[in-house]
Amino acid sequence: MVNSSDLRQEILKQVDQLPAEKQRRVLAFAQSLAVSRPKGVPGKELLQFAGILSKDEAEDWMKALVCESSLKKDWLRPEEDEAWQNL
Repeated sequence: MVNSSDLRQEILKQVDQLPAEKQRRVLAFAQSLAVSRPKGVPGKELLQFAGILSKDEAEDWMKALVCESSLKKDWLRPEEDEAWQNL
């Protein structure tokens, strides 16, 4: 296992060999890692909902969620807003 100091030195060595544009990409990636936070809710907080849905109901919800995310790009188009504005 590489210790922290050796790891840092190896990262710097590798980055030093990259062209400036790739160094900027490495920097942007490192910055994104520093600010990223896990999304969602911890499982412990979801336990209160255990057993509320049957297996079939849960599968139906999962199908609906998958469809929603795949269709979202179509639903969010200006043409869609225009088509539905009079309803």
